[in-house]
Amino acid sequence: MIEYRKVYNETKEVYVMKQSIHPNYNNNAVVKCACGNTFTTGSVKDELKVEICSNCHPFFTGKNKIVDIGGRVEKFRKKFNIKSEDN
Repeated sequence: MIEYRKVYNETKEVYVMKQSIHPNYNNNAVVKCACGNTFTTGSVKDELKVEICSNCHPFFTGKNKIVDIGGRVEKFRKKFNIKSEDN
């Protein structure tokens, strides 16, 4: 039985925590990334699947993805039949 005490207005109250309601903690949980990287961590699950990790995240790798802004603008103009300002 796990007990903890709470002091309130100079009186002692004893609360008893319930047994066997907490999940088991696994120190060797395997994390699998979509890029193929795997590593271990602590979790209540045995296996975790993530889409991005520090091995492939642009902040940690220093590689920036080029966003095609011009292509999106042209697609929008074509969709709504808007003439570009250049022409």
